[in-house]
Amino acid sequence: MATADCLQITREVGFDSLLSAGKPYTTSCPLPFQADSVKTARDVTRSTLRGWGLPELGDDAALVVSELVTNAVRYAMYARGRREIQLLLMRVVPHVLLAVADPSDEIPTPKEPDFISENGRGLYIVETYSQCWGWDPLARGGKAVWALFRTEA
Repeated sequence: MATADCLQITREVGFDSLLSAGKPYTTSCPLPFQADSVKTARDVTRSTLRGWGLPELGDDAALVVSELVTNAVRYAMYARGRREIQLLLMRVVPHVLLAVADPSDEIPTPKEPDFISENGRGLYIVETYSQCWGWDPLARGGKAVWALFRTEA
């Protein structure tokens, strides 16, 4: 899928409204700025995908969510008006959209992967395992960084 097509899907979804209201085939989970939020996000992702009949996406989606939440914990912790992180999973047939909203306005920028270092590979992993990824600014400030997965069903 072309990046422009992915951007169109995320614009149609409208993160601001989704983050504040429950919709069918949507799971939202607030997460504190703590390291164990990464495990919580993985668990929520796997159980949600199982509930939607998509367990085959569980490992890849959990890995991507781990990277997105890790980045939010690491880089958005000191943002103005510090709010919690929010995980959003949405079924948009034939896709699953994963997003992590945080209060930082800092644009996520991929780095050249350094496979020796322990840091700097997060967005490379997101790009590798998802169909496409990007970010959207939120009206209240901050951003939602998202990844899109295509499903078989």
